[in-house]
Amino acid sequence: MPFSLLLRGWTGAAERASGDLMRTIAVINRTGGCGKTTTTVSVAAALGESGRRVLILDLDPQGSASAWLGNGPTDRHELFDAFLGTRPLADLAEQTRARGVDIVPASSWLVTAERTLQVDLALGTIAALEHLPTSWDVVIVDCPPTLGYLASAALCGCREALLPVQPHGLDASGVQPVLEEMARIRQKLNPRLVLTGIVVGRVSRTNHARDVMAWLKATRGGDVFGPTIRNSIRVPEAAMAGLPVTAFAPDAAVAGDIRAVAAELIRRDPDRKTRAPVQGGRELGWRRTAVSRLGLQH
Repeated sequence: MPFSLLLRGWTGAAERASGDLMRTIAVINRTGGCGKTTTTVSVAAALGESGRRVLILDLDPQGSASAWLGNGPTDRHELFDAFLGTRPLADLAEQTRARGVDIVPASSWLVTAERTLQVDLALGTIAALEHLPTSWDVVIVDCPPTLGYLASAALCGCREALLPVQPHGLDASGVQPVLEEMARIRQKLNPRLVLTGIVVGRVSRTNHARDVMAWLKATRGGDVFGPTIRNSIRVPEAAMAGLPVTAFAPDAAVAGDIRAVAAELIRRDPDRKTRAPVQGGRELGWRRTAVSRLGLQH
């Protein structure tokens, strides 16, 4: 759904309080099959492995992250209720098979809700993210493979965006539309939104992959993560087993790739200097400060 349509129902600007915030990251790409869910699940598990508390919010109606780590997407309307403001989003969090990681599973209601509620759903998503308690250090939103109301709402409600791509010409060409969408949201609704980086996954030893990697680094420079995630059979095997790669095959080379990406994600934290200091081997107290409500009307 075009961002311009979203703006027809929204006025005002998003203001976020600076300081010691709970980290919120939207994993977004407008195309399917780019490794978005693999990045979400794998990075969340690696962060949990490091001692952080992570919540995955599965906003993809396909529910791949929910099927991977949880009991799959549901047909219940609790998530729908959370976006309407009648139920706290945190109440829907479930433990996963990954240490330190919880998930709010996707719901089949998201398809109908996005089509019919539109702006109301977007505003509800923003409010639900804003009112999450400080039970987690990091919230990672697995966005649907579109730039519709749900994806735009996730960008409005999150501080950061992480863009996964494959080293394929068609995937790489999809980077610019996402960046343009982010620019519009940053200008009108969420001035604190930043691109944390571009993560290249499913990397193979082909000339085409090398050419695309070189093109990405030449055009996006420091936005591209140094570590990449190689193409490995361990990833689909881990998904079939219902475990993150770092737990299913902890010594595999691809597990090392994932941990390296997670480590760079930690280093790229835009608010790292304002977080609580490391205590007892982990960072504590990524607390949300008072956050002003979005001045949006429809």
